[in-house]
Amino acid sequence: MINELSLSIPGSPIAKKRPRFARRGKFVTTYNDQQTEEGKFICIMQAQLKNHQPIPVGVPIHLEVFFGMPYPASMSQKKRNGAEHTKKPDIDNLLKFLKDCGNGILWHDDSQVVSVEAQKAYSDIPGTNLILRWG
Repeated sequence: MINELSLSIPGSPIAKKRPRFARRGKFVTTYNDQQTEEGKFICIMQAQLKNHQPIPVGVPIHLEVFFGMPYPASMSQKKRNGAEHTKKPDIDNLLKFLKDCGNGILWHDDSQVVSVEAQKAYSDIPGTNLILRWG
């Protein structure tokens, strides 16, 4: 029996950023300047899940994701038809952010994801849409 879960996170998709470093006297420390973005994303995800428990450890997960990117304000209506999103953020950084936010909520660890089908494209309604299949 295959289980399936669909989620839709509204808003412009977010990419995982590199860690930042700061010098504190003789020491160097790292910090995450994305904590508020991750928190918002996780809250929206949890609101849609209600009673969902993370998928058990060892269960392989197949992930399908569509990242709907907003059109730039400078793009004319004529150019919007069939335009591909080839600018930053990279699709792998978008996936990295999604997989990190899903740890402990959708799955126990993102190492459970065994296959990924991902696409990013311009969309009139920006957002992240995902489908999980397991079992």
